Amino acid sequence: MDQSNRYADLSLKEEDLIKGDKHVLVAYHMQPAEGYGYLETAAHIAAESSTGTNVEVCTTDEFTKGVDALVYFIDEAKGVMKIAYPMDLFDRNMIDGRAMLVSFLTLCIGNNQGQGDVKCLKMHDFWVPRQLLRLYDGPSKDITDLWEILGRPRVNGGYIAGTIIKPKLGLRPEPFAKAAYQFWLGGDFIKNDEPQGNQVFCPAKKVYPLVYDAMKRAMDETGQAKIFSANITADDHYEMLARADFILETFGPDANKVAFLVDGYVGGPGMVTTARRQYPGQYLHYHRAGHGAVTSPSALRGYSAFVLAKMSRLQGASGIHVGTMGYGKMEGAADDRNIAYMIERDSADGPYYHQEWYGMKPTTPIISGGMNALRLPGFFENLGHGNVINTSGGGSYGHIDSPAAGAISLRQSYECWKSGADPIEFAKEHKEFARAFESFPGDADKIFPGWREKLGVHK
Repeated sequence: MDQSNRYADLSLKEEDLIKGDKHVLVAYHMQPAEGYGYLETAAHIAAESSTGTNVEVCTTDEFTKGVDALVYFIDEAKGVMKIAYPMDLFDRNMIDGRAMLVSFLTLCIGNNQGQGDVKCLKMHDFWVPRQLLRLYDGPSKDITDLWEILGRPRVNGGYIAGTIIKPKLGLRPEPFAKAAYQFWLGGDFIKNDEPQGNQVFCPAKKVYPLVYDAMKRAMDETGQAKIFSANITADDHYEMLARADFILETFGPDANKVAFLVDGYVGGPGMVTTARRQYPGQYLHYHRAGHGAVTSPSALRGYSAFVLAKMSRLQGASGIHVGTMGYGKMEGAADDRNIAYMIERDSADGPYYHQEWYGMKPTTPIISGGMNALRLPGFFENLGHGNVINTSGGGSYGHIDSPAAGAISLRQSYECWKSGADPIEFAKEHKEFARAFESFPGDADKIFPGWREKLGVHK
């Protein structure tokens, strides 16, 4: 059934739709299944995503037709199509009239992902009109709040050296807290790895008091504030609240130094919104474990990592992992920096749309996945700044001297890049950074060939 007469209007101009401020615009990469036409398939996607089905129904009236989603652009050669979704299609909260991300996903990444006439369909960008944007929660806290806790200026407070407790699973409470203490002697920020929660060998009610004790001792010894991102991920809303409340009670007078980590992809928007709304005083740390199932460049359906990050800002994530842009161990490329720009700036370009955020608080790029002090200078140079949180697990605990030395080497790496110094020359005057070369010789050989002779290191 070809529905292009109703669900497509290629005469619509994108600039007019944006000026009208009444539609959500979505750009997809799409290929139809064999035997189906491009516009016909695109129109079917718009129909299934809004008011239509695969047959004519007697209950449709003129008002219904007024909220049809419409295909307004196709480029069959490049496999690109764009759909305009009337803003009124999207569900609103009964209690406060606010917008909800589950409705966006239900319409724009819903039944269309299972259509038999579609070979591949992936969302690569979307644009939100101002009057709908203001109905999303957005972040309540951002990196400026962490800088203030750390005693830094609220503008360009710089790099936050963080880690992930390693090994990610298998530590009992005492070794876990000891690992935290060892890092905090040199670093700023520790996060639970995403599987860490309330395992039988490491109960939450035993480990968190020990972690807080480690934090206090590290703050006493260094004279510096420390931050802990605690995982409150759970299937159940009340379990999340129980975990969060226990953690805040445990950290007591230092509860402002606690962030809450949620596995936002596997847990879904409801988990993120629960944390955002119930605990607006805490930094909300969005972990995206599992996202590669749909965001990987090899995945033919779903949405991109860029879309995931942009959605996280709407939901209210204070920070989200954005990958390492090709400088770490995970998938990614140098041009992924536009993911970071979209979530941290008030005005930014996406692959297909320019988005104005109208003062919505930014979401911090969190850099994680195989990073160490040797890889960071290139990363900072590519991104153009160092106002990020970096959680280096192996890059800290794999340092040849200690986790604290690993943390210091990370900060020195940022200082090296910021000063414009040559890393080899900088290493000669900074022991922890120099020892990172010996700690990660494979990376050193690849990034800084000839480093052994220059630093006087012999095998």
